[in-house]
Amino acid sequence: MRDDNMAKIPEPTQSMAAIDFLRTRSLSNVVQAEIERMIIEGELKPNERINENGLSQKLGVSRGPIREACSAIAAMGLIEIIPNRGFFVRALTNDEAQDLSQARAGVFGCMAMLLAERITDGELKVLAGLLGKMDAFVETGIVHDYYPINLEFHRQIAHMAGNKRLEQIYQSFVRELHIQRYRALSSPDVLHVSNAEHRAIYEALKERDPLKAFVAARAHISNGIVRTRIAGEPDTN
Repeated sequence: MRDDNMAKIPEPTQSMAAIDFLRTRSLSNVVQAEIERMIIEGELKPNERINENGLSQKLGVSRGPIREACSAIAAMGLIEIIPNRGFFVRALTNDEAQDLSQARAGVFGCMAMLLAERITDGELKVLAGLLGKMDAFVETGIVHDYYPINLEFHRQIAHMAGNKRLEQIYQSFVRELHIQRYRALSSPDVLHVSNAEHRAIYEALKERDPLKAFVAARAHISNGIVRTRIAGEPDTN
């Protein structure tokens, strides 16, 4: 029998879906992921102060989880804490970006070398599919479409290499260098060069040649350092 005093069950909403999602992850982790996305995609700019009140209203959470998330992101290097002023999106100096990029080149080369020794036909097929998608976006010249597939190509190589410690180190470099890498691809002409280098890495992996894979992967990142300079990164020293 229906209880007329029973509250009507609300229709499913996007907010309810979000609540269900929060049951599987801590609130601070969800907030952290969203702030990271905002930094990486440029919604929060380098040197910009994190507006805790604004984010609180936008994300529908209190300032506590936002502060906790910002502290975690600061430990990753994307945010810096300025005493008595708050959280600010970190802007890398040219020297810092150079050091990080050189370290990233070495790690990426090592992972490609490891992968060449163990890559499967199925994994090659995944990489080939990503290359094909990037080729299509190269023709449009739209960096915004090309960049996420570019990230996925690199992420797959890091994951397929099978060394979790190297993968973690590499991804920490990736987080800090997103803005610089995106700007390095800002010219449509650069997309052709970038994906040609991706293809050289793929061919070395297909040949199961560790040395060739190391050289191709490291060269790709090193060439990206040069492209970043050409893109005219502002001097923040």
